[in-house]
Amino acid sequence: MPDHTDELDALLGLIGRRLRAARVAQGLNLEQLARLTGISAPALSLIETAKRDARVTTLARIARALRVPLADLLEDRTSRPGEAGGSNGQGYDLGDYR
Repeated sequence: MPDHTDELDALLGLIGRRLRAARVAQGLNLEQLARLTGISAPALSLIETAKRDARVTTLARIARALRVPLADLLEDRTSRPGEAGGSNGQGYDLGDYR
């Protein structure tokens, strides 16, 4: 099975940066967000710095507290399938997964 660690690490980093940007935009510090979510400030910090892989339900709690759609934390809105830079309709090469 191929190693996608670098890709996953990059994704965690993107999500963490988006989360931090949304928190800062709301004028919240980690302690305040912790009170709103019920998630400890150290755990939130680990998510923001890509040192913890948060569950989707955890990200949903954070998004709800920040009053942003969960998709804003997860999606790369710079390229979507069918748009410039996105998928060109070639499909998947599943040969590596045999």
